[in-house]
Amino acid sequence: MAAEKVIFRVHALQRMFERGITVEDARRVIKTGEVLQDYPDDTPYPSRLVFGWVAERPLHVVVAYNKAAGEEIVITAYEPAPAQWESGFKRRKR
Repeated sequence: MAAEKVIFRVHALQRMFERGITVEDARRVIKTGEVLQDYPDDTPYPSRLVFGWVAERPLHVVVAYNKAAGEEIVITAYEPAPAQWESGFKRRKR
């Protein structure tokens, strides 16, 4: 799902700023990262959780896809907490 346009919600930008994640960081993860989970039933658009590394920092980006507009919408981005994720940050601990 490579959209021509990436939109950042205000909430996402606020959280990214608080967490020291740049727009460039999130774009890099979206472009080169691995989709860990698809959420096809999310509304108003299907979304997915993307994992990637920026330098030595693991990041998760939640992004929705508006097919009609050809745009991806960043919902949030965060550094996964080791206490909540298995080694490699690809699976949640149970």
